[in-house]
Order: sequence, then structure tokens, then C-alpha cells
Amino acid sequence: MPSLESTAVALPRTVSNEQQFSPASARKPKSPKSRRRASVPKKKQGTDHRKKLINSPQMWLTMMFHVGSGLPWDWRIGPSDSSERKHLIEMIDDLPMDALVVADAGFAGYEYWTRMLKSGRHFLIRVGSNVRLLRGLGHVEEREGLVYLWPDVEAKKGRPPLVLRLIVADDGRQPVSIVTSVASQDLNDRQVIDIYAMRWNVELYFRHFKQTYGRRKLRSQVADHAELEAIWSLIGLWAMSLHAQAELSQAGIASERISVARMLLAYRRLMREYKSRPDHGESLGEMLLEALIDSYDRKNKKSRGYPRKRTREREMVPKILTATPEQVAHARTFLRESTLGLTA
Repeated sequence: MPSLESTAVALPRTVSNEQQFSPASARKPKSPKSRRRASVPKKKQGTDHRKKLINSPQMWLTMMFHVGSGLPWDWRIGPSDSSERKHLIEMIDDLPMDALVVADAGFAGYEYWTRMLKSGRHFLIRVGSNVRLLRGLGHVEEREGLVYLWPDVEAKKGRPPLVLRLIVADDGRQPVSIVTSVASQDLNDRQVIDIYAMRWNVELYFRHFKQTYGRRKLRSQVADHAELEAIWSLIGLWAMSLHAQAELSQAGIASERISVARMLLAYRRLMREYKSRPDHGESLGEMLLEALIDSYDRKNKKSRGYPRKRTREREMVPKILTATPEQVAHARTFLRESTLGLTA
């Protein structure tokens, strides 16, 4: 079960990095500057500073993780304005057949879901108010949780509706809506919720990569070198994490207990002291068995009374409409064999 996540990695502000990793608007050739520099109002200076930060070179990293292990499976690298959905399309064909792609709401869309279904893969994706679903279309046998994704634009093009399952979970704050193309007899609602919850371990990987591993900002000043630095950094952290998981698995310890910080200290100590024979308890395998997070139960550390900016919460519930008679009549023109998604 692969899961998709994206993040941005900062780069040094050099001409090479700007030409390859800045947004397309910033990569356009600029007109020659005037010799005499005009005075800029203070308000304009602040606007230019924000624009400069936005246009700074950043490497966009879209990564596909293996949900069970929380380790990378595949990734794509591009400039800061790259499309994570296009990166998804590029990685689909490298997945095993019948793979279940787990993703957040950023990967929703008729075109991308259709590509996955036609390639022989399935998906399990959270949806919000940016997605409009239909009920009662009558294209297949109606049952509880059955919904359709059929945008008007795609219907006018003569493309069939996508038949999906809708599962609503409660995370304690607000409902979370998840759609999947897997039938209930193959994956029940409880399993869908549990699989989506496993994405939290995947999201932690980026924190380990950028904060613990020190790759929040790369050091290479040449664009090609920066890409190699990112690739080898990902491979290095992946290899160490995989080795640590193998060592813990043999000892009957769950991989979720790995402390990435302590794991890195174990490898660094081994590389520093490679000339001397390790004493008892100082071998790499023994140090990895000690590279564990504390076993005590952590309490909710949400602060109280701290002044925070009031942010508008995103609506997590998709728009669900009842199909109109015109839509039902239009759906009957499609053969059931042309239906994408769940079968009757």
C-alpha cells in the first residue's frame, strides 16, 4: 500500500538553482535594469521582499511511501511550482498491479483517479468540499455508501462515472471523508480507516528527513549537484532505516519504536570509531537495538490559552448531491462494462 506526500526543500540562492528550481514566472528572462535605480516606497519594498521569498529556489519533492514500513518507495523531484498530481501519474506504472494508493485531498480528481483505475491500481483518498459526489445515479446496484464522481465537464465529453465507496470517520475534531475504489467485501470500513490512519507515520518521515537528518536546506550551489544531494540523502536515510527495522524485527521489536535521532548517532559513532574493535554493547546491531523511543504514554501537549491566529478550518465534508433525472437518463447510455470503479 503506497502513500503519497509532498514537501519543499530549500536551496541556496544561486543562479543555477534559480534557473532550475524557482517557479516558472521567476525563471523568465528579465529586461535589462536601468543604470539609475529609482527610489522604492517602503510598502513596495515589503511587497518585493515577500515576492522574493516566494520566488526563492526550492526543490519540490513528491514521495510515494510504503505504508507498512513507512519507508520511501519512489519519488519525483522538480521546481517549486511542480504538480504533485503529475508526479503521481509518472509513478503509477512503476507500482505493482492491484496496488492501493493512499493519499490526501491534494490528489483528488477525475482524471487522476481514472488513470489509476485503468492502470489496474486502486486508491483510498480523503476528500473535502472541493469534491462533488452524486448519489442515486442508478448506474450500478445501489447500496449503502455508494457514490459517484461524475463532473459535468466529463459527462459532456461522454466519459463514464466513477463508482466509489464513501466512508466517514471521526478523528475527534471533525468528520473525515474517505473514498475508495475497493469493494466492501475486500476492504471493510474499519480497515479503510485504519489504513488511512497509518499515513501519520509516513508524514513523520519528512520531519525526520528535514529536521533530524538536517536536510531542511541543501548545501549544493549547482542545480545538478543539488538533485544528486537530495537523491543520495534519501537513499542514505532509507538504507539506514531499513537496516534498523530489520534488526528490530529479528528482536521482536515493532518498527514504530525506532528513534531516528538515536539511529543516526549509532551509525555516526560506528564511522568515527571504525579503526577500533567494538566492546560489548558497542556493535552496530547492539546500538540499533537501543535506538528506541521511550515507551511511556505521551499526553496531549496542546497548549491552552496561548494566543493564536484565527484560521479558517478547511471543510472536510464533500458536497453530496442527488442525481437529477437528466443525469440518471444520461448514465443509462453507458454500458456497465464501461463503468470505472466498483462493480455491481
